[in-house]
Amino acid sequence: MASKFSEHGVVPDVVDQEPAAIATVTWASGVEANLGNVLTPTVVKDAPTMTWPSEEGALYTVVMTDPDAPSRADPKFREWRHWVVVNIPGTDVSKGLVYAPYIGSGPPKGTGLHRYVLLVYKQSGELQLQDPVLQRTTKDRGATKTREFVAKYNLGNPVAGNFYQAEWDDYCTQLYKEIA
Repeated sequence: MASKFSEHGVVPDVVDQEPAAIATVTWASGVEANLGNVLTPTVVKDAPTMTWPSEEGALYTVVMTDPDAPSRADPKFREWRHWVVVNIPGTDVSKGLVYAPYIGSGPPKGTGLHRYVLLVYKQSGELQLQDPVLQRTTKDRGATKTREFVAKYNLGNPVAGNFYQAEWDDYCTQLYKEIA
């Protein structure tokens, strides 16, 4: 696992060290993230289900980010926040507090493959968010840093993670209209 996060530059572009375990990330379309496999925006348009090794009674945070905005060659908006859920009891993401509603992959046309990184952090207790909850729009999503969010809320190193890659497909046109 470690070599895949480093091989694809997730370490150091998003995190300083590899997650301790692999998170299973599955979409309703039947596809799964698999340490850098290529998926299409069409098949990851809805929020996935996730599992990871968890401790009874513990709370977790899930972050999904694209460090390649607007492109991997020119990541001037690194990172673009796709999804953040905090105060997740165990692995039941549906019972967590949504800070940034899920927006699936939508890389701009002609920008090549983007990495979509999903990270899980174990919380030391319930988080009291100091930031306003984001809407399902592009507002306040770009030029966000996972490291800064993690530091602000003292989340430490990721306990689990996974990632995939995607590039533009026809679904992106529809997505852009929905989140404008």
